[in-house]
Formats: sequence, structure tokens, C-alpha cells
Amino acid sequence: MQEENIRNESTPDAPTRHRLRPRRGGRALVIGAAALVGLGLAGVAVATTRGEGSPTPAAVAIDAQDRAEAADRADRSVRESAGPVTPSASPTTPAPSPSSASPSASPTKQVTTKPTPRPTPKKTSKPAPAWVIPMAGAQITSCYGQRWGTLHAGIDFALPAGTPIRAAAAGTVVKAGDVGDGYGISVFVDHGNGYLTHYAHQSRTAVSEGAKVKAGQVIGYEGSTGDSTGPHLHFEVHQGQMWNQIDPAPFLRARGIGVAC
Repeated sequence: MQEENIRNESTPDAPTRHRLRPRRGGRALVIGAAALVGLGLAGVAVATTRGEGSPTPAAVAIDAQDRAEAADRADRSVRESAGPVTPSASPTTPAPSPSSASPSASPTKQVTTKPTPRPTPKKTSKPAPAWVIPMAGAQITSCYGQRWGTLHAGIDFALPAGTPIRAAAAGTVVKAGDVGDGYGISVFVDHGNGYLTHYAHQSRTAVSEGAKVKAGQVIGYEGSTGDSTGPHLHFEVHQGQMWNQIDPAPFLRARGIGVAC
């Protein structure tokens, strides 16, 4: 019996002792990967365990520093070959609209134009009157008509002695001076329209015979020469010929000159 047991142990048909086989699922694979940091790669470590759970280290060393330097060289060569990069404006960036402009921006100055000045209308001078009063502002002391039994053939204007006497209208001086006829120093002006004017009792004349005068021009100065009782101007109007005296008052009024006679 003992021998049979011994034989059974030595024969292949005898039951065999369990041997430990490596488990298929017993292998543990641990792979560590470090993320790409900067320009270097982290190393990868692999460890395997076999057999009875005792680890068999298998490491693949990756030199991170060498890889980082190689990557840096490659990146530098790419930058040098590409040349400087000029930043370009984004085509999708819209131009700022006037409504979205910053409120702090200075406002656009409004150009104000000055109004064009209107041309000043030229003053039109009134034409000089054809006839004027010989002594403006004077007091009338005697009118045309009968006086002291004789005809007073003119109008007497009184102002202080030396007051200028003016020609009643334009014409030519035909007589100037004292001819001894009681009128003293006199001036006669022919107006060329059939009328003459006579200015008597002057202190002195300002024109001479043959002079051309205008309406209002000074021809002498008030006095009291000849048959006179005081300084005054004796003014007469002769029609058609000398010594054909007419009433000066209506004659002057017809020409726009009012006299109180």
C-alpha cells in the first residue's frame, strides 16, 4: 500500500500539487503622464508586477531637460525664419460711430459766418433850391407899397449891421457900388429869365460887376448907406428891365419862399 502510494506520486496519473500561476489579471500597469508644461515633456514611468505580487520595476527614462532644450531650439528657428510679425487690425472690428463716441471727446466747433453787411445807401443830396431868401431870419420892417406919400418899391429886412446878404438866385452881377441915386452901395443881379434883383444900402459889396454868382452866395453886407434911417437891406425885384419894380412878396412865395407881407 505504501509502495502504491509512492508510485502514484511518481506517476503522471497521480494527482499533482497546485502550482501558482501568474494571474492574467494580476498584472498592474501604472502609467504616469505629466502634462506638457512650458516647452518640456515630463517623463513616463511604467511599473509592472509579475508572479506572486512582487513588483518588477520597468522604467523608461525620458530626459525632460533634453526634450525642453530641443523644443526651444526648434521654436527659435521657426521664429527666426518667419521674421517679425506685424500685428494687423482685426477686419471684424467696426469703426466707431459718431453716436458711440466718448462723451469726453471735445465737441466739433461750429463755424459761424458773419452776416454780410448791407451796403450803406448813398445819401442823395437834395438839389440846391433855385431861389432863397436874401437874409434869412431877419425882421421885416417895411413891405412893398405906398409910404409917406411915395411908393416904397421893395421889402426891408433888418438884422444887425454887417450881416451877410445873399443872392436870391443864380445870375450875373450887372451893377455894384454907389451911383448916387439914394440907394447907397447897391448890387444888381440879372437872372437871365427876364428878372433882376436889387440889394441896396449895403455897407460894402463882396462881388464886382460881371461876376457870376449862385443862389445863396454872399454878395455884400448889411449897412445904412444912402437915404437910410438905420441898418437894413432894401430888396427889390425888377421885371423885364431895370427900374420896373414889382411886389417881391408874391414873387418869392411863387418860388417857395414865404415872407410876412
